[in-house]
Amino acid sequence: MNAKKQVRTWIEINSSAIHHNLGEFLGVIPKHTRFMAVVKSNAYGHGLFTVAEAMAGMKEFGTRGWFGVDSVVEALSLRREGFRNPMLVLGHTLPDRLKEAALNDITVTASTSDALMELSKLKKPPAFHLKFDTGMHRQGFFPEKAGKVAQFLKRKKLVPSGAYTHFASAKDRGYPTYTTTQLEKFKKAGQVLKRAGFKNMILHAAASGGALLYPESHLDMVRVGMGLYGYYPSPESTLNLSSGLFELKRVDLQPVLRWKTVVVEVKNVSEGVPVGYDLTEYTKRKTRLCIIPIGYWHGFDRGLSSVGEVLIRGRRRKVLGRVSMDMIVVDGTDSPHPKPGDEAVLVGRQGREEVWAGELAEKTQTSPYEVVTRINPLIKRFLK
Repeated sequence: MNAKKQVRTWIEINSSAIHHNLGEFLGVIPKHTRFMAVVKSNAYGHGLFTVAEAMAGMKEFGTRGWFGVDSVVEALSLRREGFRNPMLVLGHTLPDRLKEAALNDITVTASTSDALMELSKLKKPPAFHLKFDTGMHRQGFFPEKAGKVAQFLKRKKLVPSGAYTHFASAKDRGYPTYTTTQLEKFKKAGQVLKRAGFKNMILHAAASGGALLYPESHLDMVRVGMGLYGYYPSPESTLNLSSGLFELKRVDLQPVLRWKTVVVEVKNVSEGVPVGYDLTEYTKRKTRLCIIPIGYWHGFDRGLSSVGEVLIRGRRRKVLGRVSMDMIVVDGTDSPHPKPGDEAVLVGRQGREEVWAGELAEKTQTSPYEVVTRINPLIKRFLK
């Protein structure tokens, strides 16, 4: 039985596109630099296990690949499914989870003195990476405290296996000062730790933006999330890469996710008929209404009311009225006329038309990151 015929909406994950994007990033970074596939937050909405399965099957990733997750819970779920790659928990780890991390070979982040103290209480603490706050002003030790951190580590007989930072604004090479300052602060902190005897650490700073726009930030590992899924970090980064002004290697990223559904009902109404809640939009002509079984509960933003478009039979079909919790109505008046059972594309390509997360983000005044991560995790993901 065709599994897709048993669901009203589904996600298709293109493994060839993941493989292609991985190759693009591996072509940018040095051969010695490790590659972390950031699969936190349900792999940015793409499906944690689906993406991990695709990555684990790629020889290039297997020899250099880490998984980046948000929590020990995510890491444990991957371990239970048999994924053996090194894993780093990027978020905060509760003290009661540290033993589980150690038992399952999960590396955690230590970003405070309290976190180091909790690690020191264990006979066999998990591996950990230190996090330095070089300007994001979120997690991490301030880099000027690196000497005191090193003293504490020695006193408690703790040995970090890595250290990292996160850039606040690495999506535009045209304004590099803040990013390069962050990088220099981090490098100095790393030097302090190495002089204190902590020499065998993996140092990493670059996420997708840094990997593409700041080659000097590649260090021992890069952490790639949105870029792996086929989206450039920002419109500015796309221009930076294509302009030729910054001597950067060009990359061609391919979107990985397609979100699809079906037309479940079609009806004809006259001109001047209200559609949906609150009577916000009236038909301007005799209209063929197509009912689609997805709504804001599924992750189709309510901000797409009356402005979003869905692809059916190779044409853009405008959303009419409010996006409901579990349904939308689109205009199917223009030929070819949609019928019940027709495939509808919410994100992806159909015929010559395409709608990607960037377009939805622009219409809802948010980022592509939010568009894809908000897709309901209960929706079935299929690896193609």
